[in-house]
Amino acid sequence: MDGQRIEGVIITPLKQIFHPQGDIFHGMKKSDAGFAGFGEAYFSTIQQNEIKPWKKHLEMTLNLVVPVGKIRFVMFDNRENSATKNCFNEIILSTENYARLTVPPQVWVAFQGIDSGLNLLLNLANLEHSPDETERTTLDKIPYNW
Repeated sequence: MDGQRIEGVIITPLKQIFHPQGDIFHGMKKSDAGFAGFGEAYFSTIQQNEIKPWKKHLEMTLNLVVPVGKIRFVMFDNRENSATKNCFNEIILSTENYARLTVPPQVWVAFQGIDSGLNLLLNLANLEHSPDETERTTLDKIPYNW
């Protein structure tokens, strides 16, 4: 992870169990750090070199896992009272760096597909999606060198 870790962001290494008949990739247990309740789980894909622009959830905690492919996540903290205000973090998640990224509310996040095949993420969110609790902006509004 690049830079100072943003306040409230958690990286949790996850267990992979390899088996000849099929592998198991852990995601989250309710006893894990970062678990803030369950609202919904959804999958999202992103093509190689594409970037999904900045999004900030006002109330939702994200728990992001990449079981297939490789995805670069960049976070930006512009929270007024945060000890890490104006800091960026970058992490690449994949089966080689299999972990869960917990992003607290009010932190901007954008992500980029890295692998040429399928890049798949799972979000285990504490709230159901609501457009009223989400802010979006374009990539150029938060200066980051992709």
